Amino acid sequence: MRIDVVTLFPSMFEGAVRESILKLAQEKGLVEIRLHNLRDFSPDKHKKVDAPPYGGGPGMLLMAEPFFRAVEYLRENGAADSTLVLLTPTGARFDQAKAQEFAGRAGLILLCGHYEGVDERVAEGLRPVEVSIGDFVTTGGEAPAWSVMDAVARLVPGVLGSAESLARESFSGGGLEYPQYTRPAIFRGMEVPPVLLSGDRGKIETWRAEESERRTSSRRPDL
Repeated sequence: MRIDVVTLFPSMFEGAVRESILKLAQEKGLVEIRLHNLRDFSPDKHKKVDAPPYGGGPGMLLMAEPFFRAVEYLRENGAADSTLVLLTPTGARFDQAKAQEFAGRAGLILLCGHYEGVDERVAEGLRPVEVSIGDFVTTGGEAPAWSVMDAVARLVPGVLGSAESLARESFSGGGLEYPQYTRPAIFRGMEVPPVLLSGDRGKIETWRAEESERRTSSRRPDL
């Protein structure tokens, strides 16, 4: 899978893509990540990419043309089949199901907004999938883009060693994952539930299912 990121701040990603799962995915040759500076696609001699919004209002908007030029360049240079994604607070909620869907695509082009947002004609003309990572506003689309990259890359077949771990984690089955414990069995007076020490796989699985349901009902009844 190829992931292209179009951003004003590619340096924000440079360290992150060389660590943990994203690093592993690239070393295995399963994911390729390319970073692109939006200013490189500005037709302005000063590489300007923002302007005041029509109708007035605070702040600056990112102009449409640099995004169009960036996407056209990428489409002509190896990303013709990639899914275009715009990170925006007004997008549909990004969730595990969407991450699994994206992981099955040939590639992704992630467009990061900044300042007061992006000229609406980017959405109208380029028709990206618009996604939000939650009901809050970040400084720009960089942190959401990193979250999408990380969530998708780990689902690409072969990136993680255990398919079972993916099947058991939160949201994969529609609910939250059960509590987990490791050594020691007693830590500062807090004990591991005895059933987990019993060796009885049937009882352990029953306990995990019940705890998953209890935790989901308590913390995320919307699920």
